[in-house]
Amino acid sequence: MTTSGYVDRSSEPAAVRDRLVALALVPSWAVVGVLAVAFAAGVDRPPLVVQLVPLVASVVLFGLPHGAVDHLALARTGGRPATRAHQLRVGALYAVVGGAYAVAWFVAPLAAAVAFVLLTWAHWGQGDLYPLVALFDGQHPRGRAQRALTAAVRGALPMAVPLVAFPGQYERVLGWFVAPFGASTDAIAWLFTTDARLAVAAGVGALTALALANGYRADGASTAWTVDVAETLALWAFFLLVPPILAVGAYFSAWHALRHVARLVAVDDTASAALERGNTTGALAAFARDAAPLTVGALLVLAALAVLVPATPTELPGLVGVYLVGIAVLTLPHVVVVTGMDRAQGIW
Repeated sequence: MTTSGYVDRSSEPAAVRDRLVALALVPSWAVVGVLAVAFAAGVDRPPLVVQLVPLVASVVLFGLPHGAVDHLALARTGGRPATRAHQLRVGALYAVVGGAYAVAWFVAPLAAAVAFVLLTWAHWGQGDLYPLVALFDGQHPRGRAQRALTAAVRGALPMAVPLVAFPGQYERVLGWFVAPFGASTDAIAWLFTTDARLAVAAGVGALTALALANGYRADGASTAWTVDVAETLALWAFFLLVPPILAVGAYFSAWHALRHVARLVAVDDTASAALERGNTTGALAAFARDAAPLTVGALLVLAALAVLVPATPTELPGLVGVYLVGIAVLTLPHVVVVTGMDRAQGIW
C-alpha cells in the first residue's frame, strides 16, 4: 500500500491487473448493457417467474456465496493466516450481529425492511469503491469525502432509482419482505407517491452531478473517473428501464457479488496464483471451494427462517421474501467484515 491511501497494485504484472478487470468489470458491463438496450428497444416486461430467475440463481451463482468467505477474507487481506481463533471470532460476529438483526425482523419487520434498504444502499456503494480505487491506481476518487460521495451515488442507483421508475413493483417487493411476519407497507405508502418519487429523483440526480463534477475537478479526466462516469450513467439507464425485480437480481450477482469475488481472488494466494498463470477458471474454483461450506450453512439459516416466520411461505413470492430477509440478516455482519477489508486496504 502506498502513503496516498489506496491499494497499490503497480507491482503486479499488467496481465494480472487486466485479468482482474476482466473478471470484476467486463461481465457486469455486458449484463447491464444488454438488458438496458433490450428494454430501451421496447422488449416487453417478462412474466414474474422470468424476472425472478437472476435472484433465484444468486443462491448459488455468486450472490449468496460471495459473503461465504468472510471467515477467511479479513485475515487474508491483512496478510495473516485465517487461524481457527480468527474464524471463530468471525462466526461470533455473525451469531451476535446477525442474530440480533434476525430478532428485529420478528419484532419490527417494516423498520427492519427499511433498515435493510439503507444498509444495502451503503454496502453496494461501498462495494463499488474497491474496483475504482484498487484497479486504477487510486486515480479516482481521492480522499474520504469524495469516496463517500461516490459510494453514496453508487448505492443510490440500485436502491433509489427503481423507486422512481417502478414504484408499484418496489412496494410489492417490500411487501414480500414483511408479509411472512404478518406486516404490511401501509405505514410507508407516502414513499410511493409522485411527490416523494420526484424528490428522490431530484436528490439522487443532484448527488450524481455533484459527485461526478467534483471528481473531475479533483482528479481530472483519469481512466478511473471516465469509468466512473460511464458506469454511473449506464446504471441510471439500467435501473430506469429494466423492471426492478429483474434488474436488482441481475445486479446483485453479476455486478456487486462478482466484483467482491474478484477482490477475494486478489487476496487469496492460491486463487491469485492461478490468475497470474492465466487460469481464471482455477481462480474461481479456489473461491468456490472456500465458499461452499458456509454457503451450505447460509442455506440452513434460510431454511430455519422459512420455518420460524409466523406466516410460512408456500408460493414463490413468499419464498423469495424469506430469502431476501435471510440475505438481510447475513448482510449486516458481512458489512462489518468488508469495512475491515476497506480499512486494511486503505480504501478509506
